[in-house]
Amino acid sequence: MFDRLRDDIRAVFERDPAAVSLVEVILTYAGLHAILCHRVSHWLWKKRIPFIPRFLSQLCRFFTGIEIHPGAVIGKGFFIDHGMGVVIGETSEIGDNVTLFQGVTLGGTGKERGKRHPTIGNNVVIGTGAKVLGAINIGDHVKIGANSVVLQDVPPYSTVVGIPGRIIRIKDKKFDDLMMDHIHMPDPIARRFEQMEKEIEELKNMLRAKDR
Repeated sequence: MFDRLRDDIRAVFERDPAAVSLVEVILTYAGLHAILCHRVSHWLWKKRIPFIPRFLSQLCRFFTGIEIHPGAVIGKGFFIDHGMGVVIGETSEIGDNVTLFQGVTLGGTGKERGKRHPTIGNNVVIGTGAKVLGAINIGDHVKIGANSVVLQDVPPYSTVVGIPGRIIRIKDKKFDDLMMDHIHMPDPIARRFEQMEKEIEELKNMLRAKDR
């Protein structure tokens, strides 16, 4: 557990340019407080200690605005940037070096029992306000754009944008593991409109040529 805590602190300095000192990070970063609390509550959860793990998670939610169920499994190097409104459900599984921005939800889709929350791969970035729902699998090196709603599996090295989330596979290109730019991503709807405008202009030119 202590090795993972060290990795979590290191992740803050690697991914947040505003982090300038260890003391500041430890005392003021709510995302770090939330994951530190989760490491402890998850350890107690695995020991099948009643009540205390849930109490700790709710106490942490009160102070940080971040809700992580003690049953969630989270890998090393986890980073929550800002974090207010982040919710991570009980059966969520998160790989190594994953980054979440504020307002992200890893949730269920109903009242199912058993595995009902997402499994997130390694080196994944999930943008502000995104919702990843259900027992789906998000592959390694995936980027999910701000406010996207993802309801289906996503293959590795993909970008997801929109509501519902649309997958844009980036062939033969590997994202930088810690790339934080989750804004400048392709928009498939905008591209389709541009294509339609081009086709309409070509049709207009054909009609003009025919009328002459």
